[in-house]
Amino acid sequence: MRVQTATGPIPVESLGRTLMHEHLFIAFPGAQFDPLVKFDRSEFIKEAVRRLVKLRTEHGVNTFVDPCPIELGRDVKAMKEVSEKSGVHIVCTTGFYYEGLGLPIYWRARAVDEIAELYVREITQGIGDTGVKAGAIKVSTGAFISAQEKKFLEAACIAHKATGVPIITHTTDGCAGPEQQQLFAAGGVPAHRCLIGHSCCNVDPAYHRRIVDAGSYVGFDQIGLFYYRPDDVRADNIATLVRNGFRTQIMMSMDRICCRLGKFIKPVTPAYIAKIEYLKSQGLYQAHTYLFTDFIPMLHARGVSQSDVESMLVDNPRRFFAGEFLPKSSRK
Repeated sequence: MRVQTATGPIPVESLGRTLMHEHLFIAFPGAQFDPLVKFDRSEFIKEAVRRLVKLRTEHGVNTFVDPCPIELGRDVKAMKEVSEKSGVHIVCTTGFYYEGLGLPIYWRARAVDEIAELYVREITQGIGDTGVKAGAIKVSTGAFISAQEKKFLEAACIAHKATGVPIITHTTDGCAGPEQQQLFAAGGVPAHRCLIGHSCCNVDPAYHRRIVDAGSYVGFDQIGLFYYRPDDVRADNIATLVRNGFRTQIMMSMDRICCRLGKFIKPVTPAYIAKIEYLKSQGLYQAHTYLFTDFIPMLHARGVSQSDVESMLVDNPRRFFAGEFLPKSSRK
């Protein structure tokens, strides 16, 4: 079994330690027209390479999944260049963002089959003229799944069945994950081929349990984003899932960005900014290494072993991309 990366296919066994939801670059539509926006591509590449080299050499990260939606500045040429210079595999995706902040008007007007055709083309032939192929499909929904979002989700189901690549989702504020699962099932996509993202934004353990009981991977992939939810709650909920025998379905990541073109879309509270500045002043905060320097020790303090951590960072991504089915009896 091979996984498509920005530099070509690799054996699934070569993934190694994998961060399942990170970003090199994002740009919301229209940011390029802001006269106050400054962007130096060479400096961005240099900084992205620096961060990934640090992840690889200090924390053993071998693969970086960047599920940037098509319309949010997805730059697969940059992904390929950063991968080549850093020695870290990068997996990109095909797929659009959710209706509230994405879904270009042109594609809203397209039929499900037309959207699916685009996805399949980017997976099998490549993205534009770059030669880079997508290794997964991105699906995004709001707090409630709209009719437009459902259409794009249906297209993802068609593309999955045509290509076999897995699906990584965005949920808004940790809502509608089980509803995504129901629509995937209706579209003929096995639950274990889906990673329900941003689930850690929902603090209710029962929500996480619904997702894993239905057979999908659950994404604790906004670790360190304090303005969404506190990390002590994320750590508590991961520890609960591990104790209940679901470590084989947990994915961990940080949803960090190396470079953003323009200003924030959502408001960032003064309290969040103050906390980040404090952590930086104490040498406790590293943008793309926080999971290793700060969060994993929180898991250890709650009884999560290093073996559990390695399962979540190595075994689970490998199994997800390989499409291995995990019977309930072996979810331990």
